[in-house]
Amino acid sequence: RTQAEMAHTCRGTINLSTAHIDTEDSCNIVLSNGGRTYHLKANSEVERQRWVTALELAKAKAIRMRNNQSDDSGDEEPASQSDKSELHGTLKTLSSKLEDLSTCNDLIAKHGAALQRSLSELENLKLPAESGEKIKAVNERATLFRITSNAMINACRDFLDLAETHSRKWQRVLQYEREQRIRLEETIEQLAKQHNSLERACRGAPGLSSSSTGITSTAKGSVQSAKGEASDEDEETEYFDAMEDAPAFITVTADPKHHRRSGSNLSGASEGHPEDWNLEDSVFESSNQSSYNESTCKDLLPKKRRRTRIPDKPNYSLNLWSIMKNCIGKELSKIPMPVNFNEPLSMLQRLTEDLEYHELLDKAVKCESSTEQMCFVAAFSVSSYSTTVHRTAKPFNPLLGETYELDRLEEFGFRSLCEQVSWATTPPAAAHHVYSKRGWTLWQEITIASKFRGKYLSIMPLGTIHLEFHSSGNHYVWRKVTSTVHNIIVGKLWIDQSGEIEIVNHKSKDKCQLKFTPYSYFSRDVPRKVTGVVSDADGKAHYVMSGTWDEKMECSKIVQSSHGSTSTEGKQKTVYQTLSPKVLWKKYPLPENAENMYFFSDLALTLNEPEERVAPTDSRLRPDQRLMESGRWDEANVEKQRLEEKQRAVRRRREAEAVEALEEGEDYEGYIPLWFERKVDAVTGELICVYKGGYWEAKDKQDWSTCPDIF
Repeated sequence: RTQAEMAHTCRGTINLSTAHIDTEDSCNIVLSNGGRTYHLKANSEVERQRWVTALELAKAKAIRMRNNQSDDSGDEEPASQSDKSELHGTLKTLSSKLEDLSTCNDLIAKHGAALQRSLSELENLKLPAESGEKIKAVNERATLFRITSNAMINACRDFLDLAETHSRKWQRVLQYEREQRIRLEETIEQLAKQHNSLERACRGAPGLSSSSTGITSTAKGSVQSAKGEASDEDEETEYFDAMEDAPAFITVTADPKHHRRSGSNLSGASEGHPEDWNLEDSVFESSNQSSYNESTCKDLLPKKRRRTRIPDKPNYSLNLWSIMKNCIGKELSKIPMPVNFNEPLSMLQRLTEDLEYHELLDKAVKCESSTEQMCFVAAFSVSSYSTTVHRTAKPFNPLLGETYELDRLEEFGFRSLCEQVSWATTPPAAAHHVYSKRGWTLWQEITIASKFRGKYLSIMPLGTIHLEFHSSGNHYVWRKVTSTVHNIIVGKLWIDQSGEIEIVNHKSKDKCQLKFTPYSYFSRDVPRKVTGVVSDADGKAHYVMSGTWDEKMECSKIVQSSHGSTSTEGKQKTVYQTLSPKVLWKKYPLPENAENMYFFSDLALTLNEPEERVAPTDSRLRPDQRLMESGRWDEANVEKQRLEEKQRAVRRRREAEAVEALEEGEDYEGYIPLWFERKVDAVTGELICVYKGGYWEAKDKQDWSTCPDIF
């Protein structure tokens, strides 16, 4: 708004040139300038980014206008009389010093000229040749001295002229800094008053100790979906106000020694005993004492030494133009993408890599209550993303019928099997089944959908993950969040995870809502932040989950919860009083030289290690992947093109058989997975591929006669 528009239906103003632009989450924008703060909300993340860009451009324009005004305001007086006198005093001192230097310059010039005349007269005298040479050298030095002194005087004069020219501008900048300092002092004073009032309110609240500290975080709210996303931005884009955000919850860490159970008159209050935090010395404390190379069960020791490194990644340059030239006039499905974009693992192996922190599920078996068990399941669901933080290369797309097994039954008590079960769907689907003799079974069918959005690539895993514990019968179901690869065109690639996970125990109806906060340049939050709440079937919250998806996850037991008052923004906040947090999961450090080994973890280094007695369709036997791991990328590209063309030929043959069967009026079954079959899930009602058995029996007999020839 201009100054003329300020008086017409304006709810408030803020100076953009000194404003701070920040973002709270994927849709909220915060504008602050000293004591004044505005909260804005967009309908979607894309629209929020448009607003931020527009505000940043307007802020830059306001700063330029302010600087221009300061340059043109030569007739304006300094802000205060003391500043004016101080400035004039400084200039007067500089002027007097310059006059002294000028006087010295005149004297130097006068005496220097006299000295040169005297030396010239000496040169005309009839003196020995040696004396003449010395007089000539002295004359030259005197000339250099005079030139140097003149240069010094000229430099001092230029400095004074520059100081006089820019004195007003310096004064305005100084005044601006003083105003900012005063505004900052006022803001700090206001924050101190608010802090004191919060402390008094905290001491006066029932059941809260005087030494409690508060941490504010945002709860899961309603998700407002955008009706449409525009791929391009222009200057005519309109911006509209969005709906208010969802409620927030406040977590207050209490001292268990001072906690006393008392009746609460707050609406919706729920309480628990500190002594219910009964896993302090058993399950929760043991969460930090395990690693991949050392099994948590001391009676099961590894019987085979696994490899700890692979050949270093070669430094091959990639000519993008040569790839683009090959795309002209061809179908996208027939364009061979080089292995330069890949890492030497297949998608089936990346899926198996989710089991790196399988010991979390082993601990979950020992939990007595379903809500405690839910905490470990939630930590396990987050841990699967820890390997992606540096892994920007894509895995190999599995061939139809390709399998991958990971048999760690003797070492860690589980065995895993993956199979590429379909290419007819878009995108293709992979099925995964894991059985652990320590008391749990996990299965899933995952398809990877991707969408290129100009500057970044969104990777959306579709499908549900099922986890069942044998003794209790607790059946957990959840889905994965969206992964985003940024800087696809220009810049360094980096990956972020965003979205929400809802984990449901279909037996007890417990739920856990996890929110993955997307990265924001303007956010003050910790990057890659994950927060959530574990609640029972009645909606009563029992635990607060917090951490980051690339580092660790903690849980805090809730001993009291209450609905607080409504804030000025119309949000109702829930206050959770919790005990000290317990670390459930912490990421293992990467092995030495990981940056030259595709940033593989200890488990990832062993996934493609050659093993005997595996099926002929196992990913370890895929030739292009093996060549790439060995550093022979040119041969790997040739082999990759051969395998893809072989798969296309098989697909064309199946399509022809389907057309022929249709013409003859017969049913065509299509491709049938070898180790999995499609069934309706009894819990979710979805059609999902589940393990039908037979693989491990075939491995024991070494009977692979039913396996197709895909390599």
